[in-house]
Amino acid sequence: METPNPNVKMWQGNVACAEAALAAGCRFFAGYPITPSTEIAEVLSYRLPMIGGNFIQMEDEIAAMGATIGASLGGVKAMTATSGPGFSLKQENIGFAAMAEVPCVIVNVQRGGPSTGLPTHAAQGEVMQARWGTHGDHPIIVLAPCSVRETYDMTVRAFNLAEKYRTPVILLSDEIVGHLTEKVEVPPIEQLGIENRKKPSVTPDKYLPYELDESDIPAMANFGDGYRYHVTGLAHDETGFPTNNPEKIQAQLERLNRKIDRYRDDIVEIETHYTEDAEILVISFGSTARSARRAVINAREKGIKAGLLRLKTIWPFPDREIEEISGSVRKIIVAEMNLGQIAHEVEWATRRSKPVVRVNKINGEPITPNEIFNAIIAQD
Repeated sequence: METPNPNVKMWQGNVACAEAALAAGCRFFAGYPITPSTEIAEVLSYRLPMIGGNFIQMEDEIAAMGATIGASLGGVKAMTATSGPGFSLKQENIGFAAMAEVPCVIVNVQRGGPSTGLPTHAAQGEVMQARWGTHGDHPIIVLAPCSVRETYDMTVRAFNLAEKYRTPVILLSDEIVGHLTEKVEVPPIEQLGIENRKKPSVTPDKYLPYELDESDIPAMANFGDGYRYHVTGLAHDETGFPTNNPEKIQAQLERLNRKIDRYRDDIVEIETHYTEDAEILVISFGSTARSARRAVINAREKGIKAGLLRLKTIWPFPDREIEEISGSVRKIIVAEMNLGQIAHEVEWATRRSKPVVRVNKINGEPITPNEIFNAIIAQD
């Protein structure tokens, strides 16, 4: 009798997210139960204390984001998870995390909206909110998994990117991926390539928490380790204290945004299928990309030269990759469970040089392969 492989699991997407967070080194979670992300909190509520971590259910989503920031400032890898209206409530403190450059992971398992919307049904309507939900010019990294195994991998990557670039990172899942159960072969932890934040190499009296150095990513000291410094959402200089000096404000905000632009090619990931000779390009992400892949395979079986470009990174937007791959196609189809948020970006990336056909649905039901296939075969 064959010995079962202990690394093979039957996991739900949300369970994979929680387990991946632990593998990445997460030792703090603050959240508030909300469908369809609650399983992440459930798993971490009993798993974290087992390994010396901390779980806390906060009084609301705003406080949950604030506690996550506080834990990270104390030197702990920290995460929160939410859905729908909870993501809206977190926005002010996500902006604080961006401005203060506090690494943390925010998971948003998307559901139908606006407002309370469809708590138990899927949607992909927070693409723009993930990028622009908080006010002001700020950088953000947003990843979008399409399977349970990828939820695991991308959760680890979200922590790595947060730590490496000292920034909040959003994992933009959806109800289908979050509640899907699939077979997962869990990789050994030593293969995950865990990243940790850059620590100061100077004594506390010489430490500048927002120093303008050659990397654009300042070293980050833990509160409680003897490095006393100021953290604020106000415009600040290299010491962390507020300033009205326009030159220092300009320099810090430019660095804040530049650090993501500068390392864009390390951050952006896409996946392609059959794009080498494609005449029709389908672009999708998250759970909808599963239907898109099936539609492209069906088209290929009928001799139609269709290809798929799947966005694994939503922000920074893969505009260069889209422009390059779409250069030889005659039509682009964008499938997404919203009314065209990614399609708008695709039109911008391609300078409207090709017709962009939108396949959208906002009633809580998934977009089917046939719906995308019909757009592929429709007359231009």
